[in-house]
Amino acid sequence: MHGQADELLSFYGHDLKLVECSEKMAAAYRIDGDASRTLWQVYPELQNSIGRSHVKAVLASGLPRTITIEPEARSLLLFRGELGLGVIEKRIGNALSRVSGEDPDRALLLHQARHDALTGLANRRQFSNDLETSLPGIGGHKLALMQIDLDDFKPVNDTLGHGAGDVVLKMTAERIQALLRDGETAYRLAGDEFAVIQRADDQPAEAERLAESLVLAFKEPFTIEGISVFVGASVGIAIAPDDGSDGEQLMKAADIALYAAKNDGRGRARMFNRSMMIMLEQREMLRRSLRVALREQQFFVEYQPVVEVAEGIVGFEALLRWRHPYAGVIPPSLFIPMAESDGLMAEIGTWVLEQACREALTWPSHCIVAVNLSPAEFLQGGFTDRISSILDKVGLPADRLELEITETVLLERTTDNLDILHTLEVLGIRIGLDDFGTRYSSLSYLQNFPFDTIKIDRHFITDIETNPKGQTIVRFIIGLAHGLGMQVTAEGVETAGQAAWLGKRKCDRLQGNFLGAPMSAKATRDYLQRTSFAMHQA
Repeated sequence: MHGQADELLSFYGHDLKLVECSEKMAAAYRIDGDASRTLWQVYPELQNSIGRSHVKAVLASGLPRTITIEPEARSLLLFRGELGLGVIEKRIGNALSRVSGEDPDRALLLHQARHDALTGLANRRQFSNDLETSLPGIGGHKLALMQIDLDDFKPVNDTLGHGAGDVVLKMTAERIQALLRDGETAYRLAGDEFAVIQRADDQPAEAERLAESLVLAFKEPFTIEGISVFVGASVGIAIAPDDGSDGEQLMKAADIALYAAKNDGRGRARMFNRSMMIMLEQREMLRRSLRVALREQQFFVEYQPVVEVAEGIVGFEALLRWRHPYAGVIPPSLFIPMAESDGLMAEIGTWVLEQACREALTWPSHCIVAVNLSPAEFLQGGFTDRISSILDKVGLPADRLELEITETVLLERTTDNLDILHTLEVLGIRIGLDDFGTRYSSLSYLQNFPFDTIKIDRHFITDIETNPKGQTIVRFIIGLAHGLGMQVTAEGVETAGQAAWLGKRKCDRLQGNFLGAPMSAKATRDYLQRTSFAMHQA
């Protein structure tokens, strides 16, 4: 227990069962490695009402307390530790005496300096110390470092509050701790970032085993005041000395592996390998290229038809594309997060909006153009002024523009966001809520702001003909929207069967490859002529 073998030190879980103790404690109380003892069995003197109230108070408040036990002249220092309750026993005038020759208060201060107050896990300071002192591997053991990041943790704070977030972090520490064996130590580095140092002979097999166990443990929801919250975990693994012989190298390798895990879809573990370095270098090359893409006119816009079930074509959604001179067409899912993090999205978004509005002028007057808004673009100052300026400059009527936002936008700064949305509404611009039902949907959004359109995400449409649960959700969204005076668009419609099912359930609009794949600006005019001709023929 990290140099504490000569202390009378013991740790108890939240159920107050003994989970760990020092060698000296085990010898003094004849604690067998397999024995399952409780705090009350080790220290029966605490079973009275005063003792129990002290234990309860320490666990609840996190503030340490010292209790003197007579007549043996023993003092017990109770504190909240990484596993639950920690106890340091000091015996005065006894052969077993003295806790490492230190004052128990000093031992407690040292413990607090090296441990995270919220979760009780060892902190970044202790992590840095343990990592450096463990390299190279002790006794020939290979050391594995695991970087663990929580997936979808931020929306928990934003929707349920920081108190709920703290509960999730505490439960996270408990889930990680429950999986650890000898030679494995968990740390909370910062926020929702955790780490595990593992010392084992059979590497990388042992690291893979633990990492998969960690990922699996986070497939189960957290229950907070009766609400089930899903927060996954992504894990990046690096092995010393193969992936790095010092702490900094090993941290970098584990970070790169963690990035790969997140990039592959999150909720998984990835072992570092050299090819990840090449991918990272390619990504950085793209990041640098992104800064010149707008100037060099490498961006272009494609348009996907939006069809009203009763009336036919009603407009197009504008979709941003990037044609890199060497890498070819880069998917938006790759470059838009880069543009957001580098502060380029407002400039790119302004360009897209102007292009889309100019193109819409060439369409029949009943056709709208829908343009997606990035949260980074939406939250930048002067947003509504930029929109109205573009409409005036191009000459497009405001009611022919539909701006699509995701629920992520509404999670950032609720009051300001609603003010911006109301300003857009006053200007006469249509507002659509995109990807409804895929994130932390809140019905209060629909109550506080009258959206013109709700878009049902393609996730629910894929198996709509055969999935009863999906059918129930889609029927509910359609009914809810219509009850609130809003239209519903289903995206990702790929088959005639899907279109027919949605049409029968009174879904207002359809969008997907079945009705028309994304196309160039010129192709929209041909499409409109063909569609118009077909409708007249009908």
